[in-house]
Amino acid sequence: MKAKTIYLIKNEPRESGGLIEDFLTARGLVYQVVELKKGEPFPDPREAAALIVLGGPDSANDQTPYMIQQIEAVRGALDEGVPYLGICLGLQVMVKAAGGKVVPSPVKEIGFFDSNGRPYEIHLTFDGTRDHLFYGIRRRIMRVFQLHGETVELTPQLKALAKGSWVPNQVVCTGHRAYGIQCHLELTPELFEKLLAEDEDLKKLNPDAQRKAFREMESEYRDTGLKIIENFFTIAGLIGKTK
Repeated sequence: MKAKTIYLIKNEPRESGGLIEDFLTARGLVYQVVELKKGEPFPDPREAAALIVLGGPDSANDQTPYMIQQIEAVRGALDEGVPYLGICLGLQVMVKAAGGKVVPSPVKEIGFFDSNGRPYEIHLTFDGTRDHLFYGIRRRIMRVFQLHGETVELTPQLKALAKGSWVPNQVVCTGHRAYGIQCHLELTPELFEKLLAEDEDLKKLNPDAQRKAFREMESEYRDTGLKIIENFFTIAGLIGKTK
């Protein structure tokens, strides 16, 4: 019987897997990157050991063949119980596939700070503190990096695990092994610099202020991101549980 594959789905060339790829490589987990914008087809969910869908500038509301096919494939993954992790657009695709809505964000969250200079933070809900995705993480409030202009509205089948001050639904789950995260927990210095140089919204910000914020929190950000990623692959049954 053919072994199933961990698929890392890229919606935008500049938005790599960052810490997710670092983790997979360090653990010796074999994975395949799928570049949708280069015309590579979305894999059959039945062949996936896990699906990780990354961010990009498209909207899950787009009525393009590209997005319609992606949502249909993710719906199939959810129906099959395939372990799923969606980042930013990947969260919105998951919610749309699960019957929720994608709507304009009450504010456009870009970078590390809001328009008043306050850090973007996510707050674990009661359900979040009990979910295995946050196992071993003692902080209920975490600073995050944001890059989105849309958000999601949930159905009763979708559960919020973390909230934000401006944009409520920041981490969402459905079923037992499917998660979406609005912020970019996968951020590495290399990914951060690429986004800073190429993303049109980030270009409007003060790059020195963004770099300073990242330097000050980089170690904690990396540790937290890697722990959440580890927890996801544990939930997926692809690695053993650690203490």
